[in-house]
Amino acid sequence: MKYAYFPGCKIAHHLPAHGKSVEAVCAHLGLELHKPEFSCCGYPVRQESRDASVYSALRSLALCARLGLELMTPCKCCFGNFRHALHQVGHDEKLKLRMKDLLADEGLDFPETTRVRHFLQVLDDNRSLVEDAVRRPQKGLKVACHYGCHALRPENITHFDDPFAPTIFERLVALTGASALPWDLSLECCGYPLRGRDETISGLLAARKMAGAKASGADVLATACTYCQLQFGGENHHPDQSIPAVLFSQILGLALGLEPKRLGIEPGEAWVRLAV
Repeated sequence: MKYAYFPGCKIAHHLPAHGKSVEAVCAHLGLELHKPEFSCCGYPVRQESRDASVYSALRSLALCARLGLELMTPCKCCFGNFRHALHQVGHDEKLKLRMKDLLADEGLDFPETTRVRHFLQVLDDNRSLVEDAVRRPQKGLKVACHYGCHALRPENITHFDDPFAPTIFERLVALTGASALPWDLSLECCGYPLRGRDETISGLLAARKMAGAKASGADVLATACTYCQLQFGGENHHPDQSIPAVLFSQILGLALGLEPKRLGIEPGEAWVRLAV
């Protein structure tokens, strides 16, 4: 199985462990990742220029179409913007024609049928493959799953899962042998979209979520989005009221038997002792 891999802008400089762990897991599972010369997904300029945002997304999808591959991304913000772009050109013929002209200027065809998949969806599509590959079940680990807003909503655009009662994350956690615990704030925003606009509210949202995850009895809060992990693992981390924020790709990688170093896990990260 082959995918065009879209890591997003943040991974390389801000969260290399996310890319490292996703690539290690995919390599171990035999999911082949190709890396075209992508540009930005368009999310950062969505509120400034619709055309610029949509074109940024469609250009990457056009590169995937040229390769005959689906696009796979580990970032839910990128995933959401790709889905938004496809929705908009599907409902605005004038916008679609403008995008076709811009793509033609670069010698690219409009991506009529290219699918966008999030990393979790790819894993869910291949559950039997993942299950057969688990070598070190993480039976001692209790997990609070954080979904991330941009994949879930609006459901008629993203088509990720039920926005009110999603189950994909819990299904995948179960495959690792860990236990996914219910908690009230699992579907709430992490606060990252407010960073740079209102740092106080952004920080309070993150702290409230992490405190809620801790109150559920979980050992870790699991993320599957670069932006969400940066929000929970950065300056908004409050040790007195929170728990470690951990990338799901790292939890899965440990369950597959991969060494922590291959997953971008730093020596001494205490949560690993709970998991293995």
